[in-house]
Amino acid sequence: MKGYWIVKVNVLDIEKQKEYASNAGKAVKKYEGKFLVRGGEQLIKEGKEYERNVIVEFPSYEQAKMAYESNEYQSAKKILGDNKDRLFAIVKEYDNEQ
Repeated sequence: MKGYWIVKVNVLDIEKQKEYASNAGKAVKKYEGKFLVRGGEQLIKEGKEYERNVIVEFPSYEQAKMAYESNEYQSAKKILGDNKDRLFAIVKEYDNEQ
């Protein structure tokens, strides 16, 4: 079953965010991820507003977890440090057969 990164972000430092995104993309590529949403127009209907939304699809839930835990991604995450405002979830595809 596919796995997804679902991320909501308020950018606090544009230069760090650019560097992070470039480096995080290495982990996405290594684990065969595909960006489905990366920014773009949005309409908030409920809850807290975040300025950016990112959804990355991976061939499997395991690959989504491995990408997050990879050295490539952990190095990218360090670029942002503790100064970040975001939600990051790794989600398994819904099984319609259940």
